[in-house]
Amino acid sequence: MKRRLYLLFPDTVCARAAVDDLVWHGVGKRHIHGIARVGVALDGLPAATVRQQRDLLHHLERLWWNTNLVLFFGAGLGLLLALLNAEPLWALLMAALMVVTLVLGVLETHLPNMGVAALRDALRHGEVLLLVDVPEQRVAEIETYIHGRHPEVALGGVSWTIERFGM
Repeated sequence: MKRRLYLLFPDTVCARAAVDDLVWHGVGKRHIHGIARVGVALDGLPAATVRQQRDLLHHLERLWWNTNLVLFFGAGLGLLLALLNAEPLWALLMAALMVVTLVLGVLETHLPNMGVAALRDALRHGEVLLLVDVPEQRVAEIETYIHGRHPEVALGGVSWTIERFGM
């Protein structure tokens, strides 16, 4: 699984220079995606897919979290009912489901979860957002490199991504 860096640039000129630097530094152009508000031309920048612009990954993550919560509390209610009705097998099954959902919830909280929605105000002001997908072990290196070459960049955060689905 790759990590997605959110890099905000004041304009497309700075963003294009950063794309060139990232490509020179070994980040493939297909791993860089540009987003800007309507009216800002992304000429020379790799455009983001509709899924990336709509932040589908962040929505899926919220759906996962909410479903996990519903399952946890549903299993808790099932456990309570099973205990009240003296059904040990059902009680064990509900307790196991609660443990599984708890573990999945803890794992989900350890994923970095930045989203495009958090940067919408900057985009409305004409800034350009680059989504850069890199292996987890290169996050710090790429952030340091870009910040050193482009002090005007605002490091917006880090998230995770599923490359195969274009998110």
